[in-house]
Amino acid sequence: MQRIEPRTLKGFRDYLPAAMIPREWLMDTARRVYRSYGFSPIDTPALEYLEILTGKGSDETDKQLYKFKDHGGRDVGLRFDLTVPLARFAAQHFAELGTPFKRYHIANVWRGENTQRGRYREFIQCDFDTIGTLSVAADIETALVIHDLMLALGLEGFKIHVNNRQVLTGLLDKLGLADRATPVLRALDKLAKIGPGPVIEEMVSAAGASQSQAGHVVELAGISGDHDAVLSQLDALVAGSERGAAGVARLRELVAALGAAGVPSQRIHIAPAVARGLDYYTGTIFETFLDELPGIGSVCSGGRYDNLAELFTSQQLPGIGASLGLDRLLAALEELGRVGKTATPAPVFIPYFDAARLHDYLRLAAAVRAAGIGVEVYPDSKKLGQQLKYADRRGFRVALVAGENEFAATSVQVKNLASGQSQTVSLAAGYGELVATLGNLLK
Repeated sequence: MQRIEPRTLKGFRDYLPAAMIPREWLMDTARRVYRSYGFSPIDTPALEYLEILTGKGSDETDKQLYKFKDHGGRDVGLRFDLTVPLARFAAQHFAELGTPFKRYHIANVWRGENTQRGRYREFIQCDFDTIGTLSVAADIETALVIHDLMLALGLEGFKIHVNNRQVLTGLLDKLGLADRATPVLRALDKLAKIGPGPVIEEMVSAAGASQSQAGHVVELAGISGDHDAVLSQLDALVAGSERGAAGVARLRELVAALGAAGVPSQRIHIAPAVARGLDYYTGTIFETFLDELPGIGSVCSGGRYDNLAELFTSQQLPGIGASLGLDRLLAALEELGRVGKTATPAPVFIPYFDAARLHDYLRLAAAVRAAGIGVEVYPDSKKLGQQLKYADRRGFRVALVAGENEFAATSVQVKNLASGQSQTVSLAAGYGELVATLGNLLK
């Protein structure tokens, strides 16, 4: 039989335990934060009718779609994000869900794009969204969730960049570019990556803007100062545009509320040039950058999309939300040395080296698990040294060593695998002392 070479497709990857454990920690942390604000879990199919997905993000995302005909001859595609399926979901189920509806969704999405650092063609998004309200309170809560999520992940140095699409469209109204907003804003969103010159040229070539018009749009990036100074400059820039003024007012209210809620002002940055590349954004937008590693890009992004569900229903279903870029953030944490090296979720290891004592080892493991501590018992009776090498390679933190002498004395050796130090703990009065010792070692 000819053997098949084991390999993965370009842009896709396997996750070994050492990589999957921190991924699950990130997802579990996101779930905990989302739930603390009252967001409920949902799921949707990986495959959607192609018409559900196309024309909702941008020309680029349409090109990146994995699309094909299914066995029934229907045109279908793999979801490229979780927001478009949410719009379809909300339109289909709003009668039974009611509004406002707050959901989170952690699932795989697919985009056939060029791979880059921390970015693959199959990746997980960790989304949370509020559907069915235009209130600025939902915008404020979205920013608060992002802030709390970063803190829950152990990150102190970060900035949430905020802007409002109405400010941008108000400026375009004044410049006579309102009918070319999509290509202009798509070009503007590349400003940090390619610089002002290429962005101006793209606006000229792709949107038909004049050099002067494009230059005025790019001037947004030069606005600086504290929150009040930036907002004042934006007021002047969009003066005469009702939409632009509404966008600035919304930004002012957002920043003031976040300060009142205790978010340090240095963690909020008003970024007038941030546009977000997807076409469905209509209002407040967010991007989150790490102070120590800004070059990796935004690790949590999103915004308000008030018209997306109109494609599926006459019911008004405005929405706002954001998504944690799990793979990108994990790549950043690895680069910063913030990810532990372990290939096991259980911190405690029990070597099985007295062949006659399997039941005793299993009893010991059950008692420790009953206290809420994960334990792995080695399956084969081998030399202790071999088993401890296995424990070290897997990244266990503590080994409970018991042989003939320990069983005779109703005790166990508790070995700290990082330091190599051991202490003997009596089991004569039960497992309370052992559980307390483990609790101190595993803090």
